[in-house]
Amino acid sequence: MNRKTFLIKSGLGLSGVLVGGSYFVNSCSKPDHDMDTMTGEPVSVTEGGFVNNLPAIPTAAADFKLTPGGITANIPGFGSTTGLGYSSAAFLGPVIKIRNGETFSHSFQNNLDEATNIHWHGVKVPANMDGHPETMLPQGATFAYTFPIQQRAGTSWYHPHVHGTTGKQVFKGLAGFFIVEDDEESALNLPSGDRELLLVLQDKRITGGSITYNPTMEEQMVGYMGAYVLVNGAYAPVSTIDSAKYRVRILNGSNARIYNLALSGGQPISVIGNDGGLLARPVSATTVMLAPGERVDLLLDFSGMDVNQETFLVSKTFEGGVAQGKQEFKILKFLVDQKVTDSFALPGVLSAIEVLNEGSSSKTRTFDVSNQGMGSGQNHSGGMMSHTINGKSYEGSRIDESVNIGAIEIWTFDNTNGLEPHPMHIHGVFFQILDRTGGRNIVNAYERGWKDTVLCLPGEKIRVLIRFDGYAGKFVFHCHNLEHSDTGMMLNYQLA
Repeated sequence: MNRKTFLIKSGLGLSGVLVGGSYFVNSCSKPDHDMDTMTGEPVSVTEGGFVNNLPAIPTAAADFKLTPGGITANIPGFGSTTGLGYSSAAFLGPVIKIRNGETFSHSFQNNLDEATNIHWHGVKVPANMDGHPETMLPQGATFAYTFPIQQRAGTSWYHPHVHGTTGKQVFKGLAGFFIVEDDEESALNLPSGDRELLLVLQDKRITGGSITYNPTMEEQMVGYMGAYVLVNGAYAPVSTIDSAKYRVRILNGSNARIYNLALSGGQPISVIGNDGGLLARPVSATTVMLAPGERVDLLLDFSGMDVNQETFLVSKTFEGGVAQGKQEFKILKFLVDQKVTDSFALPGVLSAIEVLNEGSSSKTRTFDVSNQGMGSGQNHSGGMMSHTINGKSYEGSRIDESVNIGAIEIWTFDNTNGLEPHPMHIHGVFFQILDRTGGRNIVNAYERGWKDTVLCLPGEKIRVLIRFDGYAGKFVFHCHNLEHSDTGMMLNYQLA
């Protein structure tokens, strides 16, 4: 059953999908037109007054214990709000900082009333530490997460990954930064301390003093989006800054919403890194597309601004399917409160990155993520939707792909006939993007280097080159639209 037939048989028709008082999909004049001629509207973002101070996320202490559970905490702009957290005091988990060569070790106790776990997104860890969707820790369970850090510096993060409830647990507050540092990066003397900002972007629904998560079938199709964009857990915040250069690391921690980031005055942005760490050289851009799960590392230059001058981090419109990119909105206000002299100069070379050779690939695998047909399979969401890869819906015990350790392979994600964007994430490895055909038809310069998540918009086909140099065991790859993943858009691969 294709998407058009699904809407008709589910009684929704092609005149629109009504969710929370607004339509996700609007038809043209003919009632039997194809879905690819539709226009769409996302859940609109409601901008606030940008008066709340941007919170700094605390850094984890050496003996910090991860204790996910139900909490009541303050959301600046909303006040006391219930949701989930890794401690009793805040929705977002603390920033975990560690150097390459050290060993990570933290204890975990599940204080939720359901199973959970932790996936270390962008961290190469043994399979039994990766947070595989079937490695569920039941209520009250304890676990010791311990693994060596053997990778270059980069901005990663952590979040739950139990199949069927990942979207709910992340949306209600379970997520945090995981920062790896190394000598190569330290030698650059990039802005640090008060001049390094870590920003988590998340859109939320907040009703009656609670973060609410109750996706309809239609929202399982397009992804669950909220009207209020929080930055570091604060609504419409303002960051008071010096007239200087800042390092700004940004994580898209939203379930489904894609951001097309820019500065409101059109100032150029220097991109210095992405998912897998620093780029080889800085890249100048006016907009940076950031899909759920992706990270970007920026150098923003505020040195030409005067006291009380402001600029906004905004999301610009873009072509992104039926429920994305239709609205421009402000996210965060930067306000200069002190004029200073800043002597920092961005180096022309940032990092040594090995470029993989396509000719060294031993195998090519193609994965159809268009989802023109409605799959069937394991679906813990309680609804009818079932997203697929190659027509298959996720089954935890099934091995879908077998890969040799050390192999270099080309994986193709094909969304040529799709209607929805899919940020595709592969656990356990990093990759390099070879090319993107259709749609935008380019690989953006800021997508070069090492990646673990790549955005495949409708009409696009993307080839990535992967060196499977991680740990042996069973891992997953999936769409990082968490409603898509929870409803089946995920497969297992075995590395041996």
